[in-house]
Amino acid sequence: MVDSLFEKLRKSYNGKKIFLTGHTGFKGAWMLKTLSLLGADIKGYALEPQTKDDLFYLIEGENICDSVIADLRDKVRLEREVVDFQPDFIFHLAAQPLVRLSYEIPAETFEVNVIGTANVLDAVRLLEKKCDVILITTDKVYHNNEWLYPYRENDRLGGYDPYSASKACAELVIDSYRNSFFNSKTYNLHQKAIAVARAGNVIGGGDWSKDRLVPDIAKAFTANKEVIIRNPKSVRPWQHVLEPVMGYLLLGANLCADPLQFNQAYNFGPYLSDALPVEDMLKLAIQSWGKGEYKLEIEENQPHEAGLLKLDISKVIHELKWEPKLNAAKAVKMTMDWYNQFATKKEDINLFTESQVKLFLNA
Repeated sequence: MVDSLFEKLRKSYNGKKIFLTGHTGFKGAWMLKTLSLLGADIKGYALEPQTKDDLFYLIEGENICDSVIADLRDKVRLEREVVDFQPDFIFHLAAQPLVRLSYEIPAETFEVNVIGTANVLDAVRLLEKKCDVILITTDKVYHNNEWLYPYRENDRLGGYDPYSASKACAELVIDSYRNSFFNSKTYNLHQKAIAVARAGNVIGGGDWSKDRLVPDIAKAFTANKEVIIRNPKSVRPWQHVLEPVMGYLLLGANLCADPLQFNQAYNFGPYLSDALPVEDMLKLAIQSWGKGEYKLEIEENQPHEAGLLKLDISKVIHELKWEPKLNAAKAVKMTMDWYNQFATKKEDINLFTESQVKLFLNA
C-alpha cells in the first residue's frame, strides 16, 4: 500500500526538532500547524503577531511550540536560540514580505531579508551536528522581463522593487555560504545541507496583510462592501498556501535523505493554466462566496509591480515528485471557505484550520 503524504512526512518529522523562523506569520502559522500534526518538536522565532485575529493566535500557536518573540537582526539572540535548541531541521520563513511596504521601508527590508538570512546561516555554522536547512525566498527573485516564458531555477536573478531585490540578494548570500562553509565536497566534516524554495502569491485563510488581494476580498465580502482592485490584468501563479508548505516539508525530507542531491533551489507554483489575471481570480472568489461586487481603481503613479510572472515547476515535479493538488478554482474555494467559517463560527476556526490541513495531507 502506498503511503499518503501524511505518512511520508510523519516518518521524516515525527519527534524531530524543527527551528522555524517566521512562525507567527501567515505562511509560518500554516507551517506550524502542519508540523505539530506531524509530531514535530518545534521552536519558533519571529516578531509578535500584530492583531488578535492573526492565524498564530487562532490556532493557539503558543501551545504547540516554544515561541520566541525576537528580531532576526538580533544576531546574538538568534544564535543562542539555535544553539540551545540543537535542531535537526531549520525552516527559514521570516521576512519582510510585502512589495508595496518595501517602497516605504527599503533599508529595513534589506536588513531583514538579507542580513537576517546571513544571521540564520551564521547560527547554522555554530552547530556541531547534522542539520538540514531550507530557506524560503520568493518567485520574485527572477529578473522579470514580463514575458510568457516561465522562469526556471537557473534563470538570472534580479529585482525591480526593494522586496524582490532583497530576496535576490538573499539568494546570493545563501549561495556564498553554501560554497564557503557548507560545501558539498566537505559535507562529511560539517554535516549541513542547504536548499532554497521559491514560491509566491499564496492564498489561504488567516492572511490579513495590508495590500494583498485575498485579505481585501475577505474583508470587503464580510462587510458587504465592494472590493477595490488596482491591477486587474496582472497575471500571478496563484496557489493555496498548503501547496508550498507541503513542498517545503517534502524538500526537507529529501534533503535529509540525500543532502548532496537536493541542496539546490526549487520553484513551487501551480500549473501554468492556473496563472490567472487578478480579475479572473476575483471572479472565482465571488463565485465561491456566493456574492460580491468589485470596482477598478487604477492609481496614477503607483509603485511598480510586475504585470506578468510565471514559474516553471518541471524540476520539482521530476526530482521531488511534488505537484500541485488544487487548481485555481479549488484553491480559491478552500480559501473562501476558511474566511466564511471565520466570519460565522470564529470559535471553531482552529479545528476548521486543522481539518483543512488533514484533508490536504490525506488527499
